[in-house]
Amino acid sequence: MGALFVGVDGGGTSTRCVVVTESGEIAGRGRAGGANAISVPDPAANLRAALLGALEGLDPARVAGGVFGLAGAARAAEPAERAWREAGLAGRPAVVADVLVAFTGATDRPDGAVLVAGTGAIGARVHDRRIVRRADGLGWLLGDEGSGVWLGRRAAAAALNAIDGRGAPTVLVARVAEAVLGPGAAGEDDGPALAQALIAAVYARVAESGPAWLGTLAPVVDAAAREGDEVARGIVAEAARRLCRTAAVVVGEGARERGAKAWGGAGPLVLAGSLLTEPTELAHLVRAELGRRAVLVRAGDNAAGAAALAVRAALPGDPRAAEAHRVLIEQGGAWG
Repeated sequence: MGALFVGVDGGGTSTRCVVVTESGEIAGRGRAGGANAISVPDPAANLRAALLGALEGLDPARVAGGVFGLAGAARAAEPAERAWREAGLAGRPAVVADVLVAFTGATDRPDGAVLVAGTGAIGARVHDRRIVRRADGLGWLLGDEGSGVWLGRRAAAAALNAIDGRGAPTVLVARVAEAVLGPGAAGEDDGPALAQALIAAVYARVAESGPAWLGTLAPVVDAAAREGDEVARGIVAEAARRLCRTAAVVVGEGARERGAKAWGGAGPLVLAGSLLTEPTELAHLVRAELGRRAVLVRAGDNAAGAAALAVRAALPGDPRAAEAHRVLIEQGGAWG
């Protein structure tokens, strides 16, 4: 029986794990809740659950290495190593930035850039499959501009502003109230009582589930923007502008390093995170702007990208590792 390798992608709302052979064939998959050390109360528990799910029916002794792609890689090392031990695996995994596995899950090129907009948001420049420059990724309180949490927070604020008269009228009042308080919550009352109910509910949800909960409101504002609501359109347009600014920092730097006249000369730009890979209004705006200046590649399976790094680490310079990487990219997105 050959060696097995583990790849983990731990995001703000979900964790995915794959176990692969050295030829790149996927032998097992596991899923669990989020593993962001900032916004998730117990990331190690979710990492362990995803690991155990992927290892079901497999011999843990065959695992020869693993890579975890996690936000805040430095502080994420402890929960990753704890989950690894508790899953009965020997040694310790490598922990890298989640943006790196988003890149390697989409392309086998060594150089390029990646822009992520999911629960959080970050841009990164990649050289020789290493992160050499970052922009944003500062967390929900200080940054993550254009992310799901950023959108959700502004949707809630826009609804409250409309209620008290500081903002323009918007369908977000009814849509946010329904999402937070339940169907028909707005009813005939769109005044102070509704505002107080929204405020109490939003703060309670964040206290209970962490700031990542705000990201659940992102689809509300995106849908309202697609329907033509001017306030929602303004929020989504501003999110797109900020994400494109983040991309300009990391992609433009790569072009300058290579003396490239166009962004495309700096390698592909991988778009990752659900807000950029699903058919959202935000994705449409971002692709329209960045597609004029860069070669865009849609993200695949980030967990497979982590596994590809694990295989490459075990077989440095070996053509089999490069072929396994290509096989893993081809299999990307096969989650049920």
